[in-house]
Amino acid sequence: MQYVFAPAAVDSLPVVGSSERFPVGRIYCVGRNYEEHAKEMGFTGREPPFFFLKPSNALLPVEAGTTGEMPYPTLTSNLHHEIELVVAIGKGGKNIRAADAAQHIYGYAVGLDMTRRDLQNDMKKQGRPWCIGKAFEHAAPIGPITPVAQAGDVEKAEIALQVNGTDRQRSHVTQLIWNIAETIEHLSAAWELRAGDLIMTGTPEGVGAVVRGDLLEGSVAGLTPLSVRIV
Repeated sequence: MQYVFAPAAVDSLPVVGSSERFPVGRIYCVGRNYEEHAKEMGFTGREPPFFFLKPSNALLPVEAGTTGEMPYPTLTSNLHHEIELVVAIGKGGKNIRAADAAQHIYGYAVGLDMTRRDLQNDMKKQGRPWCIGKAFEHAAPIGPITPVAQAGDVEKAEIALQVNGTDRQRSHVTQLIWNIAETIEHLSAAWELRAGDLIMTGTPEGVGAVVRGDLLEGSVAGLTPLSVRIV
């Protein structure tokens, strides 16, 4: 097959214990999925889950044992960190039941949903989409994927983020309002999931601003940690 120009390279993530890479399709994100974070954003209760997307080229892959570099994005003066557990889909499907969701998971990773908060807030006030605040280049730094068999009990893992060695976010995956299986059930009712899709499951409380030079170190117990510097 011939194209009018060379297709872009496949966006991908490293896989723990393998030389193979995980090709990334869509990046789904769950909004306000930890109760305390929902409260700090001005919301309460268990609202129905809602989703937004980042393009695959928003991915900033970070290899194990290295520190990724994220350029400070344009148009913002209020760049926020949001540490997240990332679910990698290995088997697609539509209308997946929560009871069957585990069969569709390839593995897990540590990720950051970086947000131009000032632009997102402007869009909220105007009732417009959040894309400019969430879907820019390098907005999804993500570390290596740990296959399910090596990941341990992710559903009960501690999740944390330190900025320049100081705690900013610390919680447990048990605090998700909609757990992983329920999220996959809701998401697959709206979209047909495909192998290669990623789900960023939400962030706990403690989100805040970062500036050039800051070192972000994210972790989910049992997974390869994530290290990113803002440049």
